[in-house]
Amino acid sequence: MGVLSSLEILKLNNNNFGGKIPHSLHNCSVLKSIDLGGNKLSGSIPPWIGGSNVSMLYMLRLRSNFFTGQIPRQLCNLGYLHILDLSHNNFSGTIPSCFNNLTSLVRDVSNIFQDDYQEPTMLTLKGQELVYNTTIMLVKSIDLSSNNLEGEIPQEIGSLTLLGTLNLSRNQLTGNIPSIVGNMHGLETLDLSNNSLSGQIPQTLASLTFLAHLNLAYNNLVGRIPLGNQFQTFIDPSIYMGNPSLCGVPLPKCPGDDTFTATNAKHSNEDGNDNGALWFYVSMILGFIIGFWGVCGTLLLKKSWRYAYFRFLDDTKDKVALAIALKVARLQRKFHHV
Repeated sequence: MGVLSSLEILKLNNNNFGGKIPHSLHNCSVLKSIDLGGNKLSGSIPPWIGGSNVSMLYMLRLRSNFFTGQIPRQLCNLGYLHILDLSHNNFSGTIPSCFNNLTSLVRDVSNIFQDDYQEPTMLTLKGQELVYNTTIMLVKSIDLSSNNLEGEIPQEIGSLTLLGTLNLSRNQLTGNIPSIVGNMHGLETLDLSNNSLSGQIPQTLASLTFLAHLNLAYNNLVGRIPLGNQFQTFIDPSIYMGNPSLCGVPLPKCPGDDTFTATNAKHSNEDGNDNGALWFYVSMILGFIIGFWGVCGTLLLKKSWRYAYFRFLDDTKDKVALAIALKVARLQRKFHHV
């Protein structure tokens, strides 16, 4: 009993252990990590996981076993839980709507754990298996993939603004992708593939600036793929395959795209012609104003220039008059000689 009460790390992954999770582990009051992945364990998740005795638990990894039953709501009591991996089991029922009570995934909480944790842990993140040790406390992930979960994705999951990985693939989920998922600003990986999700891809997902890995393949999604921001980087069509009613980059064009483009181009040309004519008239008016006031304004403001200008006009007038008089005199003499 004394040994169990001081147990902090339970790491028995990748063995051939069978049976159920022992009830005696509920006495481990300082338990921080449970890793039983890759075994042949069965039964349901015992309710003591999520009870007050293990309130300091930050990782629960039960992937690749034969667990059944529903995901217990007691897990929502684990305010320090960073990593929840229940993938590759036989869990059924719906996703608990109380996941917004996982405080460490909603807001920063005080770090009660030592920084010298060195135990290597294999996690499936960003589409690949990665080994974490000292940086594991920075990982925030929920992986419920490859089970028999059904129903809709709960709206409350949008409250997990610090969550980095959400993998709900290979289940039987239905309904729309909640637009509130766009509030999960820390999300780097989102995998909802191989479900029966319907409706359009919410435009709000384009606001997930850290999203680097997306997979929505093999659902019943419809409509145009969102444009802009992160979606410009998702050029692999395989992440949308299996949704025959989806369209837009990088998939084939949506119906009416050519007409829409041609209409826009026509309007653009018409606007360009109108703008060209407008600027022609504006330039003429501006040229006249600048030229007129460039001369008249100067004459009005500078008296010396004004006197010189009128003197120049008088001199020019006298020269023109003299030239005309001389020309007339020559013509008269020539006429008299004849």
